[in-house]
Amino acid sequence: MSRGRADNVSWDVLRGRTLGPAPFFVVGILNATPDSFYDGGGACDAGALVDKALHLLDRGADILDIGGESTRPFAEAVPADVELQRVLPVVEGVLRAHPDAVLSVDTTKACVARACLEAGAVIVNDVSAMGADPGLMDVVADLKPGYVLMHSQGAPGNMQVAPRYDDVVDEIRAFFAARLEALVRAGVPDGNVVLDPGIGFGKTLEHNLEILQNIERFFEFGRPVYMGLSNKSLWKGLLGRDGRDRNAPTLAATVALYGRGVRIHRVHEVRETRDGLLVARALAGEGEVGC
Repeated sequence: MSRGRADNVSWDVLRGRTLGPAPFFVVGILNATPDSFYDGGGACDAGALVDKALHLLDRGADILDIGGESTRPFAEAVPADVELQRVLPVVEGVLRAHPDAVLSVDTTKACVARACLEAGAVIVNDVSAMGADPGLMDVVADLKPGYVLMHSQGAPGNMQVAPRYDDVVDEIRAFFAARLEALVRAGVPDGNVVLDPGIGFGKTLEHNLEILQNIERFFEFGRPVYMGLSNKSLWKGLLGRDGRDRNAPTLAATVALYGRGVRIHRVHEVRETRDGLLVARALAGEGEVGC
């Protein structure tokens, strides 16, 4: 990925497929869990989740990220068989209805990732950076999906218990450098990996703001930055906003970060995000609304 503000982004994923080049990717969040912080329990059977997935695609999602284990702070771990029962029927159902859909599986488990990739998903979004299940490295090296390398200090069950850094940006950069080297050694192609600094994953409000204020420092690795800040608790810390009242600050930050070079945005509100990014492009002279 080159560094200019108007750069398009490409992402190599499974089976030799390349996404893009495109000015941005909007990743729609699909929670197949009863306990996610935003919409847990709203639609937990496979049929309802497939309908919701198709709705997100209709609203403009470029990618759907499907997760069967909540990664909210203090969430309890889910057994692999339960997670797979939640996610795999959704992957299969979406692809039956929309064979060209680009699906990502949000998992830390090798067996869940492999089953979903073999069913047609093309991306693994791993909040643990392979720390939870070392076998995931073998799956990613073998099948070569797109891979979201995310930083977290700790696991969801304990990550928000007094997180500490000497320099949060430098420590995340060092983490990415080491993990990227390990991925390359294992045989994962450079173009398959994108970087997520992990907003809200083992960070205080001050840490999150420092990361966002210095986002350009993560571009030095030549990988696209993948941003997941949709409706997270930093908006409660910064603005006192709860729940779905965080949509406006999420969109404002997303548009601001797009202007600074972030091209992949994982969000709950897909249409609003796409509209905001298209307007940002038009005002910067980079494209026309409606394109």
